[in-house]
Amino acid sequence: MSSTAVDRLAIEPVALRAWAEAGHVFVELYDERVISFPAHKFARLARATPEQLAAVRVRAEGSALRWDEIDEDISIEGIIRGVFELD
Repeated sequence: MSSTAVDRLAIEPVALRAWAEAGHVFVELYDERVISFPAHKFARLARATPEQLAAVRVRAEGSALRWDEIDEDISIEGIIRGVFELD
């Protein structure tokens, strides 16, 4: 791993994996924290079926979540800061 990548991991939240269950989205971060948020905080996620919600994937080198079928992208930094669409 390059020093630039290590520096980025030290200052930015980086997702390793994501999953959904019981109407919540969970994200495991590089620093071993697990964060979550209720799907209903975002309009497209609120309307998604459980199968669509479960199809979450980590993208952009761990800086965002993506749901292809419902065309939704959410930044990890935004989740951590509590920046939700429907607040």
